[in-house]
Amino acid sequence: MPGTSPVPAPQPDGSYSVYPYQGMGAGRPEPAKRSARSRAIIAAGGLAAVLGAAGLLLPAQYVVESPGPTFNTLGSAGDSDIIEIEGRRSYPTEGELDLTTVYVSGGPSTNISIFQAVGGWANNDDVVYPTEFLYAPGTTSEEVDEENAAAMTSSQESAVAAALTQLDIGFTQELSVAAVVEGSPAEGALLPGDTVVAVGDTRIEGIDSLRAVLNDGGGSAAEITVRRDGNEVTETVTPRESETGAYQLGIELATSFEFPFDVSIGAGMESVGGPSAGMMFALGIVDRLTPEPMTGGRHFAGTGTIDAAGNVGPIGGIRQKLIGASDAGAEYFLAPEANCGEVVGHIPEGLDVVQVSTLDEAVKAVEKLAAGGSAADLPQCTP
Repeated sequence: MPGTSPVPAPQPDGSYSVYPYQGMGAGRPEPAKRSARSRAIIAAGGLAAVLGAAGLLLPAQYVVESPGPTFNTLGSAGDSDIIEIEGRRSYPTEGELDLTTVYVSGGPSTNISIFQAVGGWANNDDVVYPTEFLYAPGTTSEEVDEENAAAMTSSQESAVAAALTQLDIGFTQELSVAAVVEGSPAEGALLPGDTVVAVGDTRIEGIDSLRAVLNDGGGSAAEITVRRDGNEVTETVTPRESETGAYQLGIELATSFEFPFDVSIGAGMESVGGPSAGMMFALGIVDRLTPEPMTGGRHFAGTGTIDAAGNVGPIGGIRQKLIGASDAGAEYFLAPEANCGEVVGHIPEGLDVVQVSTLDEAVKAVEKLAAGGSAADLPQCTP
């Protein structure tokens, strides 16, 4: 209505608050006066808003793990096959053998905001960890990238070795001394760079043969023959019994392989690191080297580390990997037996999970399911 204006309403403390008045002809009142209490409330609200906005922008010492993409080891990434074999006949495949990944936000030198951390807590698909839970103090993002890249390379070599072992295709491997533990039995006898050739009369063909001959010796002095600077040298070392009852020299070992043909893995997957794709790489290699397609056209996914002997080990982030596999349309998921405690109660609807502890078990599970078998008849993760 023309001429309307706010009219002050007296408050008990003598101040005024303003409300819209609809009477005619009223004059413009004096500006309203705020009480000390109202001024305090406004100031507190403003401070809270500022702190809240700052909190959303300030970096947080947390890491958020989310379901990542999947990669079909039988397929390609970019313009290249994920697994390429040269020097030996390979065969057509069908279906999918997906490796699964976890997307990580945050970490050393890449802190996330409080807003991102809260979003991770609110999302049932994500998990949030304090940064120090996953990374040692002082770790840099460059060190993390280097470690992940090295672990990926090592897992690929072990995957080839495991696949060839599964198919009874011969290859050679050598163990070299990467480091000598201070105060260990090997200190002063073995040197970094030594290649372990034999223990006594037993030729060493891998870590398993070294462990076996040391344990069979029961802690007695062992004649360790190594190749050093092109010459073979024999040193006497008395293994020490560990807490697990195994006998050890006190050295860190590195393994190198020589395969009868070339297997290239991981083209187009430069952003993926770590050791957890080993089992799925090995399965893909076995399928590529086997005349009949192994999957029967079915969609499999999975995860797990692997060693040259074909043993499947535990990994991190399996809950997110289960979700990623389900989102990608997988029917079956191969999970390391050692991760079963994290699998139970977190299996997405429509996804069947089979537990495995070796590559041989994984191959047989895929073949049985491809032939129309039931996942319920295979080892399951149970409470």
